[in-house]
Amino acid sequence: MLYPMSPKVVELKRTLESFMDRHIYPNEERLYREAEELGPWKVYPVVEELKPLARAEGLWNLFLPESSHGAGLTNLEYAPLCEVMGRSHLAPEVFNCSAPDTGNMEVLERYGTEKDKERWLKPLLAGEIRSCFAMTEPAVASSDATNIESSIVRDGDHYVINGRKWYTTNATDPRCKICIFMGKTDPDNADRHKQQSMILVPMDTAGVEVKRPLPVFGFYGVPDRASEVVFTDVRVPKENMLLGEGRGFEIAQGRLGPGRIHHCMRLIGLSERTLEKMCRRVRSRVAFGKPVSEQTVTQERIAEARIMIEQARLLTLNAAYAMDIVGNKVAKAEIAMIKVAVPNMACQIIDWAIQAHGGGGTSNDFGLTQAYATARLLRLADGPDEVHRNQIARFELKKYSNA
Repeated sequence: MLYPMSPKVVELKRTLESFMDRHIYPNEERLYREAEELGPWKVYPVVEELKPLARAEGLWNLFLPESSHGAGLTNLEYAPLCEVMGRSHLAPEVFNCSAPDTGNMEVLERYGTEKDKERWLKPLLAGEIRSCFAMTEPAVASSDATNIESSIVRDGDHYVINGRKWYTTNATDPRCKICIFMGKTDPDNADRHKQQSMILVPMDTAGVEVKRPLPVFGFYGVPDRASEVVFTDVRVPKENMLLGEGRGFEIAQGRLGPGRIHHCMRLIGLSERTLEKMCRRVRSRVAFGKPVSEQTVTQERIAEARIMIEQARLLTLNAAYAMDIVGNKVAKAEIAMIKVAVPNMACQIIDWAIQAHGGGGTSNDFGLTQAYATARLLRLADGPDEVHRNQIARFELKKYSNA
């Protein structure tokens, strides 16, 4: 292997795969049933039942690099583990490795005060509460984050917050206790990237209203608890400001880099499982006198899927290695490339699998519609394809600025 796994990771992966076989896959149908029956405003019991089992086996907070609170894994070491978790919608939260909590925990670990860490990070690390990240807004094109209109205004020893956010994951979860909110503290600053700040907002603060859950391709709760939240004259202490006024973009870049690569790692696992489903399906079906697996078009798609997964994995491992060696900021081109390549790869493979399953592929029976909703969502989450492509092109053109 180009990026061999350490003995520690090999052992963790073996334990993780065993846990998936014993506890995750057998409970997937229950997760989807509970999500449908209970809706996005409730806790799903299956998740809470499995968390103590995962923690007991040492499969907890694996995502945190260079931290005494996690397994101390690098991005490269975490990659194959995150890929295994990505095979199931149930898995990430069971291991306390799901978005947006992972990104929020990293923000609190890096930029939070000791008081913040005690009040919010500690229960998040324990899986006792959940969190949300309020950035995207319905009134503006949020692909350009400088468009954000929400306001954070200083008033003595407090900040007053106003704004409407949506696709705020987790906000409908009754365990969601803290929000990281991005808004403008200095809207007239000539540097558009220093107008924004991030601030901690307890969800029980007066003026915070979770308006509604938002479906993702008709799904509520799985694969995402997307929500619309309104903040009206919300007052929080000035100490809740993270890092300082005007440093929201700085925090965002530190937060979104790991978040983007985690999404890609999980999608590779989801794509692997989808290809497995496709291969099993076409071997068990006969059309026009021979197994569907012997149809040339099927074989071409299977071959292309294998090639695409391997390419995506290598690109993602390369990005993880770069993040470990030179840091997230320097590795931004590598991160941008996987953020475009991997969700598009996953969408294509899931589409082929749906086709191979026939009409059944469009139902919820095979997990393919849920998988497609996840992959398609991630062509938009944490920055749409177009933004990342433009960024990659600028990096490339810069090489020839003196030509």
